[in-house]
Amino acid sequence: MEKAKKAEVINELKDKFLRAKAVVFTDYTGMTVAEMSELRDLLRDSRVEYRVIKNNLARIAAKETPLASIKPEDYSGPIGIAIGYDDPLLAVKKVLEFTEKNEKLKIKNSIVEGRLFSPDELKQLSKLPPRDVLLGMLAGGLAQPLTQLASGFNALLVNLAYAFEALKRKKEQQ
Repeated sequence: MEKAKKAEVINELKDKFLRAKAVVFTDYTGMTVAEMSELRDLLRDSRVEYRVIKNNLARIAAKETPLASIKPEDYSGPIGIAIGYDDPLLAVKKVLEFTEKNEKLKIKNSIVEGRLFSPDELKQLSKLPPRDVLLGMLAGGLAQPLTQLASGFNALLVNLAYAFEALKRKKEQQ
């Protein structure tokens, strides 16, 4: 590969690494072209990009990005990189989903939201609900005390109204 072409690939990868919310490093040794196509199709449907790149180019592009924490020895052997730009957990879940069907694909490690995760930690992370569901749960949790407070004030006002009505009837009877 020419020097200019390498520089172009490195700059493109660096830009992708900076924009990515999740990057999953995989070892695809032993996978057939059909299996690789199946993986790419699965990831593409979820707006996750999968690239096979040279180790040196990936290592150079990772400098000065959140991927800088990956050790140089992790750039050994064939490397495929799944890059997720939207929901960070979606990229992780889709890669793990494929590894359950095809044991040839192995996860080396991952960077999610700037933090390095091992394959075991990724499995635990993938069990979390999607971001939208978590935000809904948070909103519900915050809204519940306010709803209870409003119900309490409403009950207080209703009781006060009944008390005034009873007082009015008592005064009318006298």
